[in-house]
Amino acid sequence: MDGGKAHQETPATTVPVKAPSRFRALVRGNEVGLVLVAAVVGVLAGLVVTAIGRAAEALHILFFSAEGGHLSAMPALASPWHAAIPACGGALLGAYLLWMRKRKARALVDPIEANALHGGRMSIRDSVIVVFQNLVSNGFGASVGLEAAYTQMAGGLASRLGIAFEMRRGDLRMLVGCGAAGAIAAAFNAPLTGAFYAFELIIGTYSVVSLAPVVAAALCGTFVARFFGSTPFLIDAGDPGPMMAQDYPPAILLAVLAAGLGIAVMKGVTAVERGVRGSGLPAPLRPVAGGLVLGALALVTPQVLSSGHGALHLQLDLPTALAPLALLLALKAFASAVSIGSGFRGGLFFASLFMGALLGKLFAGLAPLLFPDTALTPVTFAIVGMSSLAVTIVGGPMTMTFLALEMTGDFPITALALAAVVTASLTARKTFGYSFATWRFHLRGESIRSAHDIGWIRNLTVGRMMRTDVRTTSLGTSLKTFRRDFPLGSVQRVVVVDGAGAYAGIVLVADAYSDAVTDLEARIDDLLRWQDAVLLPQMSARDAAALFDAAESEALAVVDGPKTRGVVGLLTESHTLRRYSEELELRRREAAGEIR
Repeated sequence: MDGGKAHQETPATTVPVKAPSRFRALVRGNEVGLVLVAAVVGVLAGLVVTAIGRAAEALHILFFSAEGGHLSAMPALASPWHAAIPACGGALLGAYLLWMRKRKARALVDPIEANALHGGRMSIRDSVIVVFQNLVSNGFGASVGLEAAYTQMAGGLASRLGIAFEMRRGDLRMLVGCGAAGAIAAAFNAPLTGAFYAFELIIGTYSVVSLAPVVAAALCGTFVARFFGSTPFLIDAGDPGPMMAQDYPPAILLAVLAAGLGIAVMKGVTAVERGVRGSGLPAPLRPVAGGLVLGALALVTPQVLSSGHGALHLQLDLPTALAPLALLLALKAFASAVSIGSGFRGGLFFASLFMGALLGKLFAGLAPLLFPDTALTPVTFAIVGMSSLAVTIVGGPMTMTFLALEMTGDFPITALALAAVVTASLTARKTFGYSFATWRFHLRGESIRSAHDIGWIRNLTVGRMMRTDVRTTSLGTSLKTFRRDFPLGSVQRVVVVDGAGAYAGIVLVADAYSDAVTDLEARIDDLLRWQDAVLLPQMSARDAAALFDAAESEALAVVDGPKTRGVVGLLTESHTLRRYSEELELRRREAAGEIR
């Protein structure tokens, strides 16, 4: 569908609830008011993360008898029958999928897609559905994290609040970013990580104007999570000492390996999806099949279940043993691909951190053979591996760098992680070109590489820009009649239609008055141009500009469809480029904070 249609179909666009006019004026016209709203969004995000996290822990305790709710930290399943629990969760998701299919529900819109295509407009209904699906998936043991539920619900609440205040497009997009910032900051007890997650992954750009609201939301989300007992996500890196020049080559090589593993995981998800679809298994039964596979893996080790919080701390504290690490890494990667590919809902943020730590510790056992001069500890390699694999799958180089800083509190390790993150990001971008979220959009046919706002381009359609007062004449009109009806200087071009009213071409008035034309009884059919080059009302300005270049025309007719070809308007290249430039300047001014 085109951007305009998608924008109209987003349920949030029809919400009638509005804030009192004096509060709307305060927020729309005052940056301080926007910061206050962002702080409220951060508080809501902290509450959302706390509630969802506690609910997931309760499900782990209820279904798996996991101590403290740390499912992946269990040495073994309490009972072999617990291996069937993921399949039960799959059955619940399958039943829900069957019910939604009968209702012909539309696709859910996440924060990245909302900010890229819909100007930050999200649906609370969508958000509740994602939370339900993610809780069922994680709570029943699927190898997915809760970050999707956190950011979806927090972003949905932020969007609803922004709509109530009738915020401008740029401010609404920023507020959705504030929701995500508060959610990630609360989840990891890391405000810098949350803030840059919003800048890089949800808003799509950094600006001075967005700094204060996003940071306020991230701090408030962190404070609320701590108030309710959330503990900082810290890793004791010991005393690695100063990082020397010889420590960087092994870290960079590890980053390249992490990028390769991340790409393999993302392609693995697609391969599982393709295999499940090709099996002929009905869609509602696919999560059940995936749950059975996960249950079998859990009998080998429960560390493949859930997102891996408990397993990560467990593995960091254990001594390095290459064979068990390699096996666990392979099982976790396979479990993550099976979970997402079979229909469980969730993110791979924390799963990528866990797999990256495993890869780092595995690399630490081999590094002395390749780099005898390095003195990096296995925990340091684990941190580098975490950051590198996470940036490949999730994206956000500065996000993962600050996560390393806030997890360790060690600046030398952070510098090493930064070099690795940049390497992994560059490797993935040049060899694959997508993060996990944007890869999923690509598979759906959406050309979204980030949350950068391209929705306005899709909303700027030919139908909105065209002129409807089109001068037309009929095919077969004589040159004499044409000159009588369209004197020189009255109009530049005339659209020609056939007997059925379908588009036949365009005649330039100057061509009809050319000295080379002497037979006034001749028909204008020989003067027709651009018979096959037409625009459709749903085309974007970008598509129209490309067609103007291909046809080498200054104006083209707009028809109602490729088959009927009824003329509904006319659009010139100059007007298209002018409207595109005006909208581009408006977006630039919004990003710079010049429009308040």
